[in-house]
This record gives sequence, C-alpha cells and structure tokens, in this order.
Amino acid sequence: MKAILALEDGRMFQGRAFGHPGTTTGEICFNTSMTGYQEVITDPSYRGQIVTMTYPQIGNYGVNPEDGESSAPQVRGFVIGELSPIASNYRSRQTLAEYFSEHHLLGIEWVDTRALTKHLRSAGAMRACLTTELSENEALDAARNSAPMEGSDFVKEVSTPEAYHWDQDSRRFTLPNTVTGVEGNWLELPPVRHRIVAFDFGIKFNILRRLRQAGFDVQVVNSRTSAEDVLALNPDGIFLSNGPGDPAALGYIHTEVRKLVGKKPIFGICLGNQILGHVFGGSTYKLKFGHRGGNQPVKDLRSGKISITSQNHGFAVDADKLPSNVEVTHINLNDDTVEGIRHKDHPVFSVQYHPEAAPGPHDATYFFDEFAALIDSTK
Repeated sequence: MKAILALEDGRMFQGRAFGHPGTTTGEICFNTSMTGYQEVITDPSYRGQIVTMTYPQIGNYGVNPEDGESSAPQVRGFVIGELSPIASNYRSRQTLAEYFSEHHLLGIEWVDTRALTKHLRSAGAMRACLTTELSENEALDAARNSAPMEGSDFVKEVSTPEAYHWDQDSRRFTLPNTVTGVEGNWLELPPVRHRIVAFDFGIKFNILRRLRQAGFDVQVVNSRTSAEDVLALNPDGIFLSNGPGDPAALGYIHTEVRKLVGKKPIFGICLGNQILGHVFGGSTYKLKFGHRGGNQPVKDLRSGKISITSQNHGFAVDADKLPSNVEVTHINLNDDTVEGIRHKDHPVFSVQYHPEAAPGPHDATYFFDEFAALIDSTK
C-alpha cells in the first residue's frame, strides 16, 4: 500500500506503508541509533512525534515483550529505509509489521532516510503528516494544521493515572540465559538502601530497573502530584523523569518541584533536567533538530571526562539564563549545549542525557550511584 510523508515546508516523500493504514500527524525528527528500534518506538519521550531511523534496515530482530520502555508504542508514526522481511532472533515474538498492525500504528518504508535526515538538519524538525488516505495537497494541509511542539504538554498524556510501587517481580526482571537461550534467570537485586519518589513525566521502564539495581525502592507518582503529597511520603530522595513536549509549558510542574528544592535530594534526567532549569529561574529553548541517538559526546566540566551518551530531546536549558548559584556541569561537544546542571547550595543535580540508555552505551550509569551517594551525604 502506498504511503505519503508530507512535511510542512512542502517537501514530499513517498514509500510503502506497513502496519495499520490511516493518517497521523506530529513533529518529524530523526534518531541515529543503530539498534533499539523497539525501545525508541515505546519511549514516552517520543509522544507527539513521527520518528525517522537513519539506520537503513529496521525490524531484523523482531519485537519481544521484554524490551518495551512502556506498555505500548508512543510514536505517532515511523519512517525507515527498509523493513526487514524476516525477524531472526530467538527472543523475537512477532515481526515489527505485526506489532504495528496490532497497535494500529502506521509506518512507511522505502523512504530515502538519508535525504530526509539531511533536510531536517538544514531546515529543522517540523510538523509532518504520514498517510495512506490523503492526497499530497491534503497531507500538506494536515501537517500545517497540526499542533506545533512548542507550547505542547504531552506529559499529561503519558504520566501514570495512579501512583504505584515499582515491583520488580511484575515488571519482568528476568534475563535471557545467553548460554542456553532459555529465558527465566532472575537478576539478583541488591538490598534496598534508599526510598525515593519518582515523578512520572513519561518515565522509561529501564530507568526504574536501573534505580532498583542501584538499591532504590521506588514509589512512582503522577506528574500532577503536589509537593505536599510527596513530602508526606517522607522519601529519602526525589527523582524527576524524562518525558515529551515543551518544558516551558509545564508551569504547574515547575511550581510543585520548586517547593521541593532544599527539602530532599533531587536527581533529574532529560525533561527532569529542563524542569529544574525553569525551577532555578532559567529558561529553555527549542533545538533546531534535537539530539536523538546513542552516539552523543558529552564532557564533564568538573573532571574533563568524556562519555558517549544516549539522548532523546528537542529542547535545551539556556546556560546564559541560569542564576549564579547554579553550575553547568556537562556540555555537548557537538554544539556546546547544556547537558547537566547542579545547584551550589542544595543537593540537586540533573543531566540532559539518559544514563540508563536502552538503547545506547552505558558510560553514564554511574549517575545512579551518585544519587545514592548524594542521599547518603545529606542524612
């Protein structure tokens, strides 16, 4: 079945549809990861976006229930060069096309993703329409009439409706046995060292796994939870998760988090970093095409150490708008944007990238231990 991808600036791409036919709109962006397409598709930070994968063949190892970063797909649409005709992996349970059909999600293949990516790097991320139903002119109108990313609050769509305790037994802490190929081995978890509250702005499952692996007992709360309700739980620390949309549109979250600064140690990742930028009195701005992939170089300004990191964000903290009592601790070596901040007077720090990866390198997993050490130092 033919599909059309129409960008709001008039650029058109044609290809073959897979998954579920229909029409979808969203901001189109690209991800440079070579693996981890299932994690990308299910990452809540992609809410409201049509994602292009730059790696040429996608779907070759299929889909399995264990590798999702949320309980369902989150992208609005998916653009690839070639859909693998087979899914070859002992962990695979269905093909990517079957997964898309099951979840009523539209994808398009046979697109020149190199040309599309180069266009987005030059023109910037923009609104788009992916369709099997509309003409080119109708698809262009649909793209131009869709909501822009600036000013959009997608956190309210992905945050958990009800608070819950992260229970490793019900969240698949089994690992495949790489010797026999039989699943069912249990990952040995350390004793609980600290009890924390995690704000769910679109939290990834692997963040929760990594927190528990670092000795944290995690109570997850909705994005609209008040500071008073969080403090009533008397946690040892507070975690601010990743999430989608424009951080400047989350004033109701800024207000509550501001009340928590100085009360408990706080660690933020991705959107959590941007929220803290606003809480501290700074601001954020939209990047031209964002940072999305597993190969982003980041420098720790305190130690000089460079890490290769996994990232997924379209906004950044403005270093020039931060007050003097907030230190920029990390920068992106590609464009010098802010990748980490720390408050000089309170036990609060954050990073813009993803220490839990999934997919991506594990250079930055030490931040979960740094959070535990920060809590220890304040007790």
